[in-house]
Amino acid sequence: MKFSRNFLLLGLAAAGAALGINSPAQAQYNLTLCGASPGGLWSLLGAGIDAAVKEAHPGSTVTYQTSGGGYANVLQLDQKKCDLAIIHDAEAKAATKGEKPFEKPFNSMKTVAVLYTWAPMQLILHKSYAEEHGIKTIEDIGAKKLPINILLNRRGNVASPVGASMLTAAGASPEQIESWGGSVTYSASKEQGELMRDRRADAILNSLFINHRSIRQLASAIDLTLIPVGDATASTVAQEWSIGKFTIPASAYEWGSGDALTVTLSAQLFAREDADEKMVTDVTAALVDHVDKMTGVHKAMAPLDAKLMASSQAVPYHPAAAAVYKAKGLQ
Repeated sequence: MKFSRNFLLLGLAAAGAALGINSPAQAQYNLTLCGASPGGLWSLLGAGIDAAVKEAHPGSTVTYQTSGGGYANVLQLDQKKCDLAIIHDAEAKAATKGEKPFEKPFNSMKTVAVLYTWAPMQLILHKSYAEEHGIKTIEDIGAKKLPINILLNRRGNVASPVGASMLTAAGASPEQIESWGGSVTYSASKEQGELMRDRRADAILNSLFINHRSIRQLASAIDLTLIPVGDATASTVAQEWSIGKFTIPASAYEWGSGDALTVTLSAQLFAREDADEKMVTDVTAALVDHVDKMTGVHKAMAPLDAKLMASSQAVPYHPAAAAVYKAKGLQ
């Protein structure tokens, strides 16, 4: 009887282990994610990250915290005011170098995942202006010393200095344009369409998703054309900001004139270098295993996959995140 009782207990223990009855409780997380303004794509990304972590670790919460955007998030993360942060690759690179607007280098952040790489810098002109002045590429602005009135994003948004770098590399720096009688105006994306429609600007140079709603609305009001960037200009800017080149296909717009080379900004998820390794491991694995929670937040996120998450070149990965990607054969 003693043998039978012990055998029964062993059998029950094995069954319990198989069902997970006696295993340690699965980790739950209550994390804060620094993003940008409420209602934008980054807030949707926050919802996707929250859903992925919840799926992998029931009972967990990733709370989206609004902020001034990527530049501000570098400081927020450094000061431990959030556990995770969304930051553009160019902003993160500027932070590690101590370049403007940073007064010193910040190296406390490490990459967890690339979230998207398809927010290209798009140079969109009034079609009539481009035809009048024979503008085929961005370099024509400098070669012809045109008094163009061009819109860059507001100061404090990384698309603004990247746009200025593109103009400078093309031989048409903001200072040169102004010396030729033109102007460079820094305005928020939502204001740019109105300025173009009212003919108070000839061109927009901004980081936007292809076929973004604001572009569609503008194209329905005025005739537009998309101007490509020469390879040398794109290479110079890509190297300067540690960002990628990008080709906008001719099929993107009915009014496009062909494939258009440019550069693109990438949004990435970061954690502090000294973040809890298990947390970083679990969050990274959750994003990889439940990428559908990310792609489902908006149709613009459809191209995201685990391989892309593991592809950053701007800032080194957190060792725990890198270990997840390597274990899954992604790095």
